[in-house]
Amino acid sequence: MYKASAGVMLPTSIIGSLPRPSWYNAVLGSRSFLEAMINARYREQYEDAVSSHLRAQETAGLDICTDGDAHYDEEVGGMSWQSYPLTHMAGFSKEPVPAAYNVGAAGFPRGHILHDYLEARVFPKIVGPVGRGNLQYTAMWKVAQRLTEKPVKFGTILPELLAAAAPDDYYKDPVERTWALSEALNAELHDLADAGCPVLQMEEPQIHMVPVRGKAFGKLDTGDLLKVFNNTVKGLRAKTEVWCHTCWGNPSQQRMFRDIQSYQPTLKALDEVDADALTFETCSSGTGDLKAIGEIITDKKVVIGVIDHHTLQVERPDQVAEIIREALKYIPPERLVISSDCGMGREGMSRRHAVYKMVAMVLGTNIVRKELGLPEAPCRAADARFSLTLTKA
Repeated sequence: MYKASAGVMLPTSIIGSLPRPSWYNAVLGSRSFLEAMINARYREQYEDAVSSHLRAQETAGLDICTDGDAHYDEEVGGMSWQSYPLTHMAGFSKEPVPAAYNVGAAGFPRGHILHDYLEARVFPKIVGPVGRGNLQYTAMWKVAQRLTEKPVKFGTILPELLAAAAPDDYYKDPVERTWALSEALNAELHDLADAGCPVLQMEEPQIHMVPVRGKAFGKLDTGDLLKVFNNTVKGLRAKTEVWCHTCWGNPSQQRMFRDIQSYQPTLKALDEVDADALTFETCSSGTGDLKAIGEIITDKKVVIGVIDHHTLQVERPDQVAEIIREALKYIPPERLVISSDCGMGREGMSRRHAVYKMVAMVLGTNIVRKELGLPEAPCRAADARFSLTLTKA
């Protein structure tokens, strides 16, 4: 059910996370979100952080906003993306323990920045049946949505990555715990959809990773992972817009693979996910897959990345426009959405870099909108009336 992107041509958004403000030093930890919001200082800092993220997106001119993943704590490599659910769902121990990396042979040697990311994998273990616990996604979305008129998208990590991260003393095998996590997430997301969230973003199904990493847990192939995804979102598209976000990883804004990977081997499987939109990295990974994407993904909306989340170099609007024009050769404008490749808040980027990347995205999209005779989005960040200089440039 298209809600946030309904009736908007070439809508713009970001995948989710934004760099944490330096003054935002309140820590959620293992407390529930609603419990933390009782504390006046935490509540003030959290709401101010969400407000600053939303204001930056509005000033840039984005059509669909996010809360910047403000509930994540400041962890090495952005590990809170995984640790938040593991420390707030039911069935987990209170004490965290070092956890092995179980999603493929992508280890990093000592001396590499991403070895720190592996050392930061200290998670609670599963000691009983998993459940929703205190995820409280709906409360987080409400805080953001009441601060803006624009639709706010909310994202969550998917069960196979949680299952790969968590030490387990309860389930017989990783496949069993994957399905248990899938059921728990589905229940949580239904509450979020029922509350009115206009877009749910399902982050990082491992379907596209199988050709490079092998079967998940040595057991789950693309077909199995497709079933896990569809179970996690079952019933949701009748209520709201569902995005399936795929990328190639970016802890500490680093590439996880030496070579650029291709989506082409798994596009047919991705086309079967029960989602309204599919996201693809087409800036940092190049535009070489666009023709195949256009040929295979013919019903869903296609969300293309035009901003590289790995680098501090701010893209020029004309570069953004070039990627969009290339995509329009294969995907009609009514099914094309413009975004960042992935999140920009995984530890390695400043807020200022992220802001100007968003501005470049909107300005580049406006170039193409003008060429197509479409309305341009207002971008107050680039409005000459508000420049602090006296030049006309």
